[in-house]
Amino acid sequence: MNGFLYGVVLQWKLDIRSKSLLVTCYIIPLIFFLLMGGIFTSVMPEMRSTLIQSMVVMNVSMGAFIGLPSSLVETYGTDVKKVYKANGVPLYLGFVTMFLSAFVHLMISSAIILLLAHILFEAALPVQFPVFFLALDIYIIASLGIGSILGLIVKSQAKLAVIAQLVFLPSVMLSGIMFPASLLPSFLETIGRVFPASWGYKLILNNGFCFANLWYLVFVFCVAIIICLVLLNRQKFK
Repeated sequence: MNGFLYGVVLQWKLDIRSKSLLVTCYIIPLIFFLLMGGIFTSVMPEMRSTLIQSMVVMNVSMGAFIGLPSSLVETYGTDVKKVYKANGVPLYLGFVTMFLSAFVHLMISSAIILLLAHILFEAALPVQFPVFFLALDIYIIASLGIGSILGLIVKSQAKLAVIAQLVFLPSVMLSGIMFPASLLPSFLETIGRVFPASWGYKLILNNGFCFANLWYLVFVFCVAIIICLVLLNRQKFK
């Protein structure tokens, strides 16, 4: 247990110094929030009721689909994993510590958005904070599950940059955070429902925490963990 806790703390320190994580979990999402928050609330004042949820979904999508996979590729797509093997450290340890560290960073950046949105744009706060953060936790781990698969499958940062964008952009554009998903053509609306963002957005809305919005995220996370375990097991023989 002490070794595991040391690994988590060490990964946290490494992530703090990581420019990639700093950019994807904090700088770009917060800049986007500050710019678009002002635009949305000026053009469509009614968006104050859902501004926090919309910006949180964008923040989580970027951190989970671009930030975490990059960190995983740096370890499992390079010779760094040989260091784990040489020192008798289980390969899953790096994966778990990166997952937990990314989760904490996304929770922090989401909390910053929640606080600033209310202060700067008079955005409506969640009616029930415990329910909101529980829903947010579920949405984050489901998204990180998808991001973990990307990071374990793709072996180069160049390929990852392209593939991650193919997951991130539809998640943001088709989830309903910019405009109601019902305005999209039916086939695009269906595609949007494949990604966790559309379900997570509904789940974290006020009065949105229900089984109809929850089951898919739980399913995605369970499938993602199984796939990640298979991929990590294959790493032992490479």
